[in-house]
Amino acid sequence: MVTKQYTGSPDEADLTRADSLAREIFSDVANKWALLIIETLGEHTLRFSELRNGIEGISHKMLTQNLRMLERNGLVERTVHPTVPPRVEYTLTEPGQGLRETVDGMCGWTRRYLGHIEASRNRFDA
Repeated sequence: MVTKQYTGSPDEADLTRADSLAREIFSDVANKWALLIIETLGEHTLRFSELRNGIEGISHKMLTQNLRMLERNGLVERTVHPTVPPRVEYTLTEPGQGLRETVDGMCGWTRRYLGHIEASRNRFDA
């Protein structure tokens, strides 16, 4: 399916259409690694290795893929410094900071209800 190009005002965006660009964006940013990258970057500018060390369990490949996707969507800015070896840093853009507010809310919700969800899963699985 080809994604419909968005040409209108924000109010005209049909988020429910199967070919909506919004759905593609939702799919991109609504994964655990993207959310954790956004949360880890926060207000900081970090190098690749600092990001990887800050997100336990993420592989080099997954961090690379998600950083590229976030950069493509204009949520992360990648800066290459002309040194030997090259120093590459990542920071959230203005739209990335806007999304971070939502991610922070989701992280707070998760912390608040983690015990409740764990108890519900245990009851369900019993």
